Amino acid sequence: MTSALVVPLSPEVEAVVTRWNPQGSALLRAVQGSSAATAVTVIGPDDVNTTLLRTELARFEPRVMLSEPIADASAVVETTSPSAPSALALVLLDAGTTIGADLLAAIGRMRTDGTRVLLALNGIHAHRDWRAVRARNLALLAAEGVVDLDILPVSARLAAAARTAGDTGLLDRSGLGALHVQLTAAGSGVAERAGDRLAAVTERVMVDSRRRVFEQVAALRSGVEPTRLREERAVLLAGRDGGRAAAMSTLRGQLQLVRVDLMTDLGARIRAVHTGARAELDRMRRADLRGYPDRLQQAVIELTGAVDHAIDHRVAELGGRIEGADRSPRRRDPAPRVGPDPEPRHRGVEDHLMIALGASAGVGLGRLLVAPLSLVPALEVASFPVALLLGGGAAAWVVRARGQLADRAHLRQWLADALVNVKAQLEQRVAIALVETETILADRVVQASTARMIDTDRRVAELEVKLRRLVAEQPGRLAACERDIRILDRWISPVETSGRSGTQ
Repeated sequence: MTSALVVPLSPEVEAVVTRWNPQGSALLRAVQGSSAATAVTVIGPDDVNTTLLRTELARFEPRVMLSEPIADASAVVETTSPSAPSALALVLLDAGTTIGADLLAAIGRMRTDGTRVLLALNGIHAHRDWRAVRARNLALLAAEGVVDLDILPVSARLAAAARTAGDTGLLDRSGLGALHVQLTAAGSGVAERAGDRLAAVTERVMVDSRRRVFEQVAALRSGVEPTRLREERAVLLAGRDGGRAAAMSTLRGQLQLVRVDLMTDLGARIRAVHTGARAELDRMRRADLRGYPDRLQQAVIELTGAVDHAIDHRVAELGGRIEGADRSPRRRDPAPRVGPDPEPRHRGVEDHLMIALGASAGVGLGRLLVAPLSLVPALEVASFPVALLLGGGAAAWVVRARGQLADRAHLRQWLADALVNVKAQLEQRVAIALVETETILADRVVQASTARMIDTDRRVAELEVKLRRLVAEQPGRLAACERDIRILDRWISPVETSGRSGTQ
């Protein structure tokens, strides 16, 4: 079998390859610096991810000879000979858990014995927090004095999906190309002639680079990127108001609900105070009625405190839903006054009528009580003063009782009027608090939506600049891609001709 002819890459071709296929360029440098294929001891679990990783790595050229996975790293340490310093071990770490103490010790012993160790974080597609796991593993290695090793994140499933879809960008993100480059650069042991190996790798890298350029040309001509930018701009313009209309509508609806709840609660509290006050009036003596306005004022102060607490709680709850809402305490006005003290009750016709009726009833009662005295002639004259005294006492009691009842009725009427006035003032207090809250929260909504509008305008402007740049640069980028294709074709054509000549 005749060795393939290796055409040296000119600086112009190397620049094109580096620009379009950086991993391929690194692979070429690694192959040029190593004349042998790679024999690698794989340390890791014998599971589906490891099997798929070995399968996908086998598709890369030059072939990397991977051993069967060995789960116990200490076994590798025991079987590694110090006389073979070129031995290479690939340690596969789980992307979901941190490295263990036993594996850390085994890595240290392998490095001490001269084994070259490469670390790969396998299965990053299945773990969103693989970056934190990788950082933790690096910290644990640094704590053991291993600072020159890096952990390469890889995913064989992403590589398989990229191969199926023909997506070179997804293949780069899988990390398998970078892992193959490192394995090739670190490998040792002769498996085939250097010329054949270098020719095969160079041809594959060139073909892969040419395919990437063609993919870019197809993307430029299809207009996928401008279409995506236009769609993104349309979405941003649709929400250009920063959600102000929806936020203001929600705020007004919430304020109305708070207003209804507070007014309903206030009415219930006022009725409870009124009921308690009337019951207290019925139990009070006439001498205690004069100090009742002060007691009612104290009850109104307590009621105002409870209403203020309810207002603050609902306002804080509503403000917590608004971004940037002010949490400063609300200004509180003094409690409403119950009004002037009740005026003295004026005696009317009813009082005079009650005096007459009381005197008449008392005299009649007195006559009834002293009637037995009239049977005795000597005591008949004394019965009249006794009847008059009894009548006067009965009249005084009736008038006093009637006055107490009238005073209580007078206070009940004053109480009802005073609580109506207090309720009106507390309703005004609730309304003022809600108006102030609406003003503050609406201002916060406007500020937040204005900031979002400015950010949206900035992003729309950036998208428009990108869109104009893409449209303006498309002919130049197409011309540059076609120039790079011609450069690659000029290298590939002599290689194909030389290959046909060599086979003939």
